[in-house]
Amino acid sequence: MDTSQINLPSPGRRRGRYSEAFKAQIVAACEEPGVSTAAVALANGLNANLVRRWVALSRGEEVAGPDLVAPAEEAGAASAVPAFVSLPVVQSAAPAAAEIRLELRSGAQVLTLYWPLSAAGQCLQALKDWGR
Repeated sequence: MDTSQINLPSPGRRRGRYSEAFKAQIVAACEEPGVSTAAVALANGLNANLVRRWVALSRGEEVAGPDLVAPAEEAGAASAVPAFVSLPVVQSAAPAAAEIRLELRSGAQVLTLYWPLSAAGQCLQALKDWGR
């Protein structure tokens, strides 16, 4: 189906109201092989998210949006879930190689520096001094 032949409703409204026949034409165009939903939307001056919603609704899928979802307070689930959930922290074993490895590359040359993890503070200070 050639998407450039679909007629748009008359302009001039801030929010579009589209007939069911128009929506059906757009959905049919989106279901053509090799045609993206975004391309159909763009060719017809529509928002791609709106067209995706029409396609989902035509397939019988549930579509949630800000206007279709009730706030938690209205749904009766006010404060059923705490805002913060505490999780236990598991201490992992130290890595097998207890060293810091710095790798500096310049073209094909590679300089690798190994520093003991026990001297991490000295390594940090050396890097700070080197940058001056």
